Amino acid sequence: MAQSAQKITPASEFCRNFGRYKDEAISKGAVEVSSNGRPVGAYLSQSEYEHFLALKRRETQVHTIDNLPANLLDDIENAKFGVIAE
Repeated sequence: MAQSAQKITPASEFCRNFGRYKDEAISKGAVEVSSNGRPVGAYLSQSEYEHFLALKRRETQVHTIDNLPANLLDDIENAKFGVIAE
């Protein structure tokens, strides 16, 4: 999900209108929630949550330059600055 200028929803509003924000998360990927004017969390769509879990799993993978998997080396060589891979 590309991050844009997204409004932060007060927790009380989020609770009162959960169905609306659930649908918003499905279409936009996430709904940011605040309490007393401070961000406290976000409600993620299932696809964003799965993406988050995949990123968390990758955080723990460590590769040395000499032992990079071929697909990772290909991804690095073909990467373009500012372009998000699909």
